[in-house]
Amino acid sequence: MAAYGRPTLRDLFDESPTPHIAHPPRSHHRDFYIATDGSFRPHSGGPVNGDRTPTESGGLGVVIETLDGERVVRLSVPDSAPDNNVAEYRALHLGLDVLATRAPDDARVGLLIDHDQLAENVNAEALATHGSAYDPPHGVSVPPATGLHWRGIQARINGFDEVRAARISGDRNPAHPLANAPDQYDHVNTEADRCLRTESASSDERVPPPSRADRGEAID
Repeated sequence: MAAYGRPTLRDLFDESPTPHIAHPPRSHHRDFYIATDGSFRPHSGGPVNGDRTPTESGGLGVVIETLDGERVVRLSVPDSAPDNNVAEYRALHLGLDVLATRAPDDARVGLLIDHDQLAENVNAEALATHGSAYDPPHGVSVPPATGLHWRGIQARINGFDEVRAARISGDRNPAHPLANAPDQYDHVNTEADRCLRTESASSDERVPPPSRADRGEAID
C-alpha cells in the first residue's frame, strides 16, 4: 500500500474530473493507474550565432500502481522535446508502452494527466472506440509536433480493455518531480519491478496483492 501517507494513484483518480465522461471515476475502478508528466526547459548552449544555438532539456516522469496502491514502476528519464506539449505526449506514450509489457490486454487503466488537452484527447479517443453507443464522438486536436507519439498512444488505448484519463493539477501529480529533475531522480529507474500481473484481468475482480516474493526489496 502507499507509504508514509502518500495518496495512491487510485485516490487521486477518484478525486479528479474525467473530461468528456460524466461517470464518477470511483464507480469505475481500474486495474492499473498511470501518472505521467513531461517537462521542457529551454537551455541556452551559448550565444546564438553561426556556431551556437539554444538547446532544450527536460524529462519524462512515469509512476504506475495497481488498484490497491502497490507500485509497479517509476521512471525518470531525460528528454529533449521541442516544447512542453510534445513532452506531455511523449511521457504518456512511454507510460502506456511500459504498462503494456506488464499487464494483460484486458486490463482497465486509469491515467492521471495534468495537461488538459491531452486528457480530453485520450477520453475522446477512448469513447470513439466504443462506436455508435457514444455518438457523436468528441473531436481530437493534437499538436503536429507530437509526430507519431499520438498514434502510439491511440494504439495503446485501443489495446487495453478500457482506458480513462483524469485531469489533475501539476502540484498533485506524483510524476511531476520525476519529469522536472531526471538528474536527481535517475535512481528510481533501477528500482525492482513489483506487483507484475501475468494473469488476465477481470472487470469483476480486484488486483490481488503481490506475494512477498514478488515484492522484491522495498525502495522508497
